[in-house]
This record gives sequence, C-alpha cells and structure tokens, in this order.
Amino acid sequence: MGILNVTPDSFSDGGLYVVTRRAVQHGLRMAREGADLVDVGGESTRPGAEPVPVEEELSRVVPVVRELVCAGVPVSVDTMHAEVAQAAVEAGACLVNDVSGGLADPAMAATVAAAGVPYIAAHWRAPSREMDRHAIYGDVVGEVVSELLARVDALTAAGVAPGRIILDPGLGFAKNAGHDWRILANLQALQAAGFPVLVGASRKRFIGEVLSGCTDGVSAPHGRDVATAAVSALAAAAGVACVRVHDVRSSLHAVCMAAALTGGGRALSAA
Repeated sequence: MGILNVTPDSFSDGGLYVVTRRAVQHGLRMAREGADLVDVGGESTRPGAEPVPVEEELSRVVPVVRELVCAGVPVSVDTMHAEVAQAAVEAGACLVNDVSGGLADPAMAATVAAAGVPYIAAHWRAPSREMDRHAIYGDVVGEVVSELLARVDALTAAGVAPGRIILDPGLGFAKNAGHDWRILANLQALQAAGFPVLVGASRKRFIGEVLSGCTDGVSAPHGRDVATAAVSALAAAAGVACVRVHDVRSSLHAVCMAAALTGGGRALSAA
C-alpha cells in the first residue's frame, strides 16, 4: 500500500502533494512501482496534529481518488470520517483505512457495512493531539489485541462482514518506541485472531530512534526508507497481509526477498 498524503502538515511529506495534479502524478508513479493500493489521505494523523474540517478533507481527497480510479489505479481512502469514506467509495475507492478503528466517528461502522468494502481497523486510543498521553500499558501486546477484538465485535454488530475486516496494530498511535518494537516482535499474537494484518511502520518515530543511535545521528523521516524496507521485510516474513509505506520500490523489493526466504527459494526457482 503506497501512502499518498494530500495534506499540508503530514510528518514527512506534508505539502508535497496538496495540488491535485501533483498528487495524481505521484499516485500513478507508486502504482507503476508496484503498489497494489494507493492510500489517499486528507488529514494528518502525526502526533499533535489538529483535526481538519470534513469539508476540507473532502475537497482534498475526492478529486484525487476520482482521477486515480479513472486511470485504473486501485485506491483506498485513509479517513476517520464516515462522510469522507462514503464520498471516496462513491468516487471509486475500494477500501476504507480508518486509523481510529471506528472510534472517531460513530457512523463509520454502518457506513462501511452499507458500502460493502474491506475495512482496516487500527488500534487507537485518542486523537493525535493527545494520543501520546495514552501510551500507558501493562501488557502492550495483550491490550492492543484485546482492544482491537473489541472493535471487531462492535463492527460486526453494526453489520460489517468479518471477512472484510483487516487489523492494524496502530504503530506510533498512543505508543512509544518500546511498545512498537514489542508489537512487531509479537505479530503472531494479533494474527492468531484470524484476521489479515496490516503494518504501517513507514518513516515513524520508533525507526528514527533506532537510526539515531546506530548511525551518524541523522534520522529525519525522509531518510528512513531503507530502514522502513527492513521492517517491511520482517513483517512480510512474519506473514502480514500488507505493509503501508511511503517509498514503494524499496519495500516491494524487501517483501520480495522475504517471500523468497519464506518460500524456501521457490520464487527464485520459478524465475
């Protein structure tokens, strides 16, 4: 899944793709590089980010979704708002990616159920501007799994088909670096719930913290793509269904290496 932020304030690429034409060009580029989905988002969820009015989010997202779909690109929409999800699906989006897991908007579950599209539910405890205060756990893996399964119960009760639900542990959302690494080391605990799992680690703080301690101290988000690809390979080798990344090419190559390894070299033999 390639990340397409049509925002002025996302943590690593905010402002680069706020113009629809440039956003569409970047989405097409990611598709050419091998993205199975281009994930279009119009509201930053970086720590401390302020909420965006729904009208503004709609104006950012829908034209980009529509143009990419018309060009034949499979598109998902990254939103916490049911109104935006509905409009994006009507414009051709084939999946809804909600970092709040339906907690931010009570109408989201019913909207997704009616739309009949796959839905990514991420682990989330609070809005971006206050989420760091909620990074308190006794057993982060157990609590994340438990809270996500509670979301599954709420979603299915609202009519979302279980077979359309994908779970995301929400790396960086109400979690510190130690929490993120512990979750990545124990992905099987989430996979045991029986749902496909998405990992969104791209360029995040926990990667930067490791890099700042083992390199020359430079850990700006745009310099974390190689490390992100390493995490993508580890996640793929662990059996996750999807990785969500800014730099598609490097993570695609990493995932291919993981597939060759876990397949015992069969991919190389077939080639």
